[in-house]
Amino acid sequence: MSSSVEMLRDALLTRGWTISTAESCTGGLCAAALVDLPGSSTWYSGGVVAYSNDVKHKLLHVPEDDLRQHGAVSEPVALAMAEGVRSHCESSVSCSTTGIAGPGGGTAEKPVGLVWIGIATPNGTLARRYHFSGDRLSVRRQTVDACFEFLLEQLGS
Repeated sequence: MSSSVEMLRDALLTRGWTISTAESCTGGLCAAALVDLPGSSTWYSGGVVAYSNDVKHKLLHVPEDDLRQHGAVSEPVALAMAEGVRSHCESSVSCSTTGIAGPGGGTAEKPVGLVWIGIATPNGTLARRYHFSGDRLSVRRQTVDACFEFLLEQLGS
């Protein structure tokens, strides 16, 4: 993970951009990986761990209709989380994570390991669906890795 975080830092610094994070299933692991790098205060604006739907709605302005109709683990919610934290932190780009890390909580429609990652950039907002396997920590770590790889892809790095 450290190489992708360093590559992300370099891509942001090259552009003079900042990043923010909105995390549910990763519970702050994305933020922790970013602030592990010295000097991150120049390019990491901040983040929100929005584990409950109430916090997703109140702090990130995720529409209640999206939460009700699609559930927290969905494309519309990942998109809204990324947009909400980018706006709130006034960052250049942002990422969001929402998923079912397990071991319980999964359904046939939304199994354990299902994750949506959202990315908001000046060019728009995208979300991508992933399915990871392993225990709870493994799913969370894989989500962080995928999030940074998705960001790098969108930044063209």
